[in-house]
Amino acid sequence: MLASAKLMAFVATSNRERAKVFYHDVLGLKLVSEDDFAVVFDANGTLIRMAAVEKVALAPYTVLGWQVDDSTKIVEGLTNAGVQFERYHFLEQDALGIWTAPGGAKVAWFKDPDGNVLSVSEH
Repeated sequence: MLASAKLMAFVATSNRERAKVFYHDVLGLKLVSEDDFAVVFDANGTLIRMAAVEKVALAPYTVLGWQVDDSTKIVEGLTNAGVQFERYHFLEQDALGIWTAPGGAKVAWFKDPDGNVLSVSEH
């Protein structure tokens, strides 16, 4: 029933201005709209609705991820823009923080200013 409907992603922020700077200026997403309830970005055709909340309830897993063609290039670019990539003691990550999964996918994780876990992955 929803196979032909466009997907919209949701994530929460407790500081809309800080989130706007990060998602627009650092990640490069297009700001679509904002109101008292949310800030909306376009992520290559998928809308990300950042709900304005008093306190973000953080998930202990990735909440948003981008599939990229060249994880090394993207991680280097984000690092140069000030993004810090997560290090997990239970994963073998390279110098940039990229983990190569058993199936060959390359994944790196980072957090937005609210602490939401985001990722980039190359498949």
